[in-house]
Amino acid sequence: MLDLAAIRADPERYRAGLAAKGMPSELLDGLLELDRRHRESLHNLERLHARKNAASKTVAEEKKQGRDASSTIRDMQALGERQDALQADVDTLERRLGESLLSIPNVADPDVPVGADPSANRIVRTWGEPLRHAFPARPHWEIGERLGIIDWERGSRVAGQRFYYLKGDGARLERLLGHWMLERHVKEDGYTELGVPLLVRPEALEGTAQLPKFSAEMYRCADDPLYLIPTAEVPIVNFHREEVIPAGSLPLRYTAFCANFRREAGAAGRQTRGLVRGHQFYKVEMVAFSKPEESAREHEKMLGDAERILQALGLAYRVALVCTGEMTFANARQYDLEVWAPGVGEWLEVSSVSNCRDFQARRARIRYKEEGGKLRPPHILNGTGVALPRTIAALLETYQRADGSVALPEPAREALGKEMLA
Repeated sequence: MLDLAAIRADPERYRAGLAAKGMPSELLDGLLELDRRHRESLHNLERLHARKNAASKTVAEEKKQGRDASSTIRDMQALGERQDALQADVDTLERRLGESLLSIPNVADPDVPVGADPSANRIVRTWGEPLRHAFPARPHWEIGERLGIIDWERGSRVAGQRFYYLKGDGARLERLLGHWMLERHVKEDGYTELGVPLLVRPEALEGTAQLPKFSAEMYRCADDPLYLIPTAEVPIVNFHREEVIPAGSLPLRYTAFCANFRREAGAAGRQTRGLVRGHQFYKVEMVAFSKPEESAREHEKMLGDAERILQALGLAYRVALVCTGEMTFANARQYDLEVWAPGVGEWLEVSSVSNCRDFQARRARIRYKEEGGKLRPPHILNGTGVALPRTIAALLETYQRADGSVALPEPAREALGKEMLA
């Protein structure tokens, strides 16, 4: 949630921010009008309250002096009725103002490229050379099927399109690589592991800004007010919901490895074959709570933590600073890590590393106490470290051999206890 006082002070900055994210400026105009009416009604309510208090004192004085106070009492009752009506008005405007604030996205940092699609993203750096095999490279779905480690048909039969089974070494590879990533983040990068709920209440999703805008992208329970999590970011951020964090404990860093669930209702026209866009998938998530003045440095650290995973796997990748139109709702700055998949000849996004500034902290009512006692919202950052399905897809396509086998990079060799998949 944006700071309403900051919007009042510089509305043009926020109009430009909305336009950069492809949102109509009317959203801001409506918010400011609601804010004006709310403040005006509050002012009128305070004046009525003062008049009613004055009338109450007059009644007491009239009674003390033995005078007839009935006229003043009638006036006071009329003021009370007007006060009740105006209070109802204030409550309605306050609710609508809150709803309006929830519908407005975060504003991008000034140096983020402005654009509507990935062509406007800025490539910051690359690592490794995109591999071109000397033989006809197969896509990962063919490799997985030939090796007997991925079963698309049974997954589709049991759960529908874009579900699959991992079998044998495929299931072990996902589980063991996930644990390896998690251990690196805990032992080397300074994160605390959390085992998280996979079902959360709507208010948790409002805190991280998946709701109200993205309800169609999530799975909701029919009989309970709960949603399956689209990312572990949701339960991790809400771990400190409505809490005050001591300043001395910042930064706080958490990580989790769990299943995620997405309807991908807006995936039409995108690559959906294979492991690229399943409805259920595992990933390792990183979240950090930081003082505002330290969040830029924390962002670069988190990005480096994700990059080192890909470097250890020997996967060529590039880092993109994501443009305003492609950036997610809550983010002020977002980097995407994309690995090269030579079988499909594409860059696959395996991680987004984002700085939400104080946007999520305001929504989830998370604050930290400075040494002087002042309460401020911390900055919250999140990053994938990394997503397993697309990483495995790139690994299979990168390390495939002409005979159909797949050589394994060192972390996978150590985890599985074998040199190759065949």
